[in-house]
Amino acid sequence: MSELTRIPAPDGVFPAAQYSHVVLGTGRFVAIAGQVAVDEDGKLVGEGDPEAQARQVFENLRRCLAAAGAGFDDVVKLTFFVTDMAHMPALRTARAVHIPDDRLPAATAVQVAALVRPEFLMEVEAFAVVAP
Repeated sequence: MSELTRIPAPDGVFPAAQYSHVVLGTGRFVAIAGQVAVDEDGKLVGEGDPEAQARQVFENLRRCLAAAGAGFDDVVKLTFFVTDMAHMPALRTARAVHIPDDRLPAATAVQVAALVRPEFLMEVEAFAVVAP
């Protein structure tokens, strides 16, 4: 595991409730491409179901991180892309399974008009730092 430091809200910045504003890391940088709700066979998981899609997205992130010798403890930044902000609670619930509140990374959430396929409700990318 890399050395990560989560800095409380900097002076003049409103405190974050669902993420960390700043995370410092030392080690190797890992970028995980946006993950969508497809299984290992490329089949959609959870058509029209944000909870099922969020679970699959985080499972795919877990597998990608593991392939790089990393885990969710090494994640310093998540970016959430959703087609509807109403899907964010499902993503927060799925995230909570893997990342405790005291280890929250920096995060950004963006509502987009569409993802690469219309049946995808969300996509999540991750950046991690792992020990050299």
